[in-house]
Amino acid sequence: MESVNLRSRVGADGILHLDIPSGFSNVEVEVMVILQPLTSGASATAADQEWSPDFFTEVVGGWQGEPLVRESQGRYEIRDEL
Repeated sequence: MESVNLRSRVGADGILHLDIPSGFSNVEVEVMVILQPLTSGASATAADQEWSPDFFTEVVGGWQGEPLVRESQGRYEIRDEL
């Protein structure tokens, strides 16, 4: 099985044309197509994939449960030298 991800544009006629080199020749294959429109018709930019400017100020101190406590880590094990 081979997975291929790509972005393409649906024409004004509503038809999506796919030209995908498969590496197969003269064989039957099963094809699964999942159509997912991109937001506002544009491809995702690097800015869309970054943290929002105030993300960390909103998240820091956001824990509402019991206070987190780090338990004692115990003593360091002294090992024989190799």
